[in-house]
Amino acid sequence: MKKLISIALILALVFSVAATAAFADGAEKKEVLVLGTSADYAPFEFMYPDESGKMVYGGIDILIAQYIADYLGMELQIENMDFGYLLTALNKGDFDIVMADIEPNEKRQKAVDFSDIYYNEIPEKLLVRAADLDKFQDSATDFNGVSVGAQTGSTKVQKAEENLIGCNVVSLSLVTDLVNELVNGKVDAVLLDGSVAVSYASQYEELAIAEEASEVFPESLGIAIAVAKGDPKGLLTDLNEAIAKLLEENKGEEFAAAVDVIQGVEEVSADAPEGYESDDALLGEEEAEVAEETTAAAVG
Repeated sequence: MKKLISIALILALVFSVAATAAFADGAEKKEVLVLGTSADYAPFEFMYPDESGKMVYGGIDILIAQYIADYLGMELQIENMDFGYLLTALNKGDFDIVMADIEPNEKRQKAVDFSDIYYNEIPEKLLVRAADLDKFQDSATDFNGVSVGAQTGSTKVQKAEENLIGCNVVSLSLVTDLVNELVNGKVDAVLLDGSVAVSYASQYEELAIAEEASEVFPESLGIAIAVAKGDPKGLLTDLNEAIAKLLEENKGEEFAAAVDVIQGVEEVSADAPEGYESDDALLGEEEAEVAEETTAAAVG
């Protein structure tokens, strides 16, 4: 197995260092833009050591968030949280924005508001062990009794159940834990956003993407920034203006290319906030029941 993190970094990722750096003495203090994310989802958000060995945030979403903060003349502050609690915490005012490779589907749009699309993701892909690749050619026939990992609170839980006939979904909070379960033979496959699956497959020689079985998944709706329902801080107009400029300058592809040179990600944990209900309650009782059942299957 390849080591999870590369020490060789490039200057193009210095942008992300600024996201966690303090202002120099005497510098004019800027208004703060607080970003909520879940830093276990390379290439979009993860942690890596800078040249001094200090762990900092990096990834496509982090670089885009820094671009937007700079455009707005604000200081970016990053808060790491379990993915399944991000939207609830956003509505409670813990963050100004949430960026975590979030697809603005219909259910989420009822719970929070979204910016314009800032990045187009490739469709979901199934990550499997390379030695088992021949077993997964047809999503309609090859998944009876197969355990498929999906991140708790993500759309992957429902998409796995709907499209992989007969599968047993195992839900865990951290994608890094899901990948470790796959490597160690505890689950048979993991369903991830396309870019994330490609990132992990490139880092683990023993993992591969089941391309034929993955063809069942539809095109992505794209990725957007979430703000609290009703946009109480009045951010959407400025965010959309910054996104338009970012797209005009093709910065998304530039940042993706910069992130691509990093050979791995650091495994990080993000605890659930004390006293908070998960986003499952925010998004609906039916989804909460699914999450409870799949979490029980994971630990049972």
